[in-house]
Amino acid sequence: MILSWKAMVSPVLAGMILGGVTVTTIKVEDRIDFQAALAAPGRSPEIPERADVYGLLIGSWELDVLHYRTIDVSGQHIKAEAHFAWVLEGRAVQDVWIMPRRLERDVRSDKANDMYGTTLRVWDSSIQAWHITWINPVTGHREEQVGRWSGKDIVQVGARSDGTPTRWMFTEIAPDSFHWTGEALQPDGKTWKLEGEFRAKRIR
Repeated sequence: MILSWKAMVSPVLAGMILGGVTVTTIKVEDRIDFQAALAAPGRSPEIPERADVYGLLIGSWELDVLHYRTIDVSGQHIKAEAHFAWVLEGRAVQDVWIMPRRLERDVRSDKANDMYGTTLRVWDSSIQAWHITWINPVTGHREEQVGRWSGKDIVQVGARSDGTPTRWMFTEIAPDSFHWTGEALQPDGKTWKLEGEFRAKRIR
């Protein structure tokens, strides 16, 4: 008796060999809702309340861009947006930073002022701090840092692949606003140079 390939595979997965390549198809009703799998309703109980550094940023923000890539762009009145959410069963906070805003983006956007990147901030109980990875695929910009409270401010410190120390800070934090700055230490080992600056206002 000859069985068709459909009779020999799982009802959920069907593999087809086409030119040496196996193609797997999945029933529409069995597809995973990626957003639901990623998102979390709140902070994991594994994270102490005192260590909840980023929870107050959860939500959506409109950004006024004041400095970007060391350049004062305040006169250009550039607007951006940022969105923060709990993910991975509440053990991490992920955000998306977008400049120009989605409603203003097109293929002619100036690459020098183009950002569509994401940060993943993961709690590490062994150091009582957050591991931070930022990447902007538009330009390939990547940063690795560690973040924690410093008084009333959130301070993230790290070093680039060339050894340059970096310091990113959330300051003047209020329920509906914050000030963000990104700095890099200059070769003299003393001077921090401003590379990025945003003023944020909560949308929701």
